[in-house]
Amino acid sequence: MNRSGIDILLSATMPPGVAEDLARHFTLHGPEVIGSPGFADLAPRIRGMASREPAKVDAALLEALPNLEIISSYSAGIDNIDLDAAKRRGLVVANSSEALDEEVADTAIALMLMSVRRFAAAQRHVLDGNWAKGPFPLSRSLKGKRLGIVGLGHIGEAIAVRAAVFGLSIAYHNRKPKPGAPYAYHATAVELAANSDILAVCCPGGPATLNLIDAKVLRALGPDGVVVNVSRGSVVDEDALLAALAEGSLAGAGLDVCRNEPNPRPELVGHPDIVLLPHVGSATTETRARMGHVMRDNLLAHFAAAHSAAKEV
Repeated sequence: MNRSGIDILLSATMPPGVAEDLARHFTLHGPEVIGSPGFADLAPRIRGMASREPAKVDAALLEALPNLEIISSYSAGIDNIDLDAAKRRGLVVANSSEALDEEVADTAIALMLMSVRRFAAAQRHVLDGNWAKGPFPLSRSLKGKRLGIVGLGHIGEAIAVRAAVFGLSIAYHNRKPKPGAPYAYHATAVELAANSDILAVCCPGGPATLNLIDAKVLRALGPDGVVVNVSRGSVVDEDALLAALAEGSLAGAGLDVCRNEPNPRPELVGHPDIVLLPHVGSATTETRARMGHVMRDNLLAHFAAAHSAAKEV
């Protein structure tokens, strides 16, 4: 379906091939036009936006686009978008989470294994030439542990399916219970942590979850506990995390994200009890291609529905 008469604004530069794909269906305008001398004349023609983190889609940009209908995000996260402003305007906000659930869930399981079994530290033991001096200390088994999932959305559910295969029991925390979920629900993150050995964090970022995993939660998780974060760096209080590891009130952490990406604080890098990845949870060729397709399809579906509604009137 070609809707080249519909103008779409890119809020950020897209990965190779994504903009080219969109251009087969829409009339595209790159992020360089934002704030340019001709932007005021172009703005009323913009009906859709393709966004990508970390470029901000703030209230000022939204107000400058009087006929905008939809923001389609090349990401599961939408914390770069001013959702309050979008809601006031009645805008549709769509993400591409369905394209990356499985890949991010795989990453979470890998981080659990690496953290609980201390595989990264074991590799350093070999690389540093210490194996000949003595065996690597025993780690702990994943089987039989209690997994607490913070955020039982699509990614959280995919993690739960995988975790069950490893013999973990599962509980979760959301803002409210999820209808039909077969897992134990805990009303607070502290309560969930107190009943978990491993805490997997996969909730949205943004102000509502800032420092949700704080000193109280980590203390409740306990000295043998491990926290795994595949959501956003803002969700875990890094000061509290480092303090808990230093005092022995937490065993380890597996992080795919951190606060100051791509320049993590030095204390995180090389920490013997932290596995730190460079935000690669969805970073496969296949998944990134699917993300672009979902972003495109969300736009196509919206305008197809709008066209059908107009015909019915």
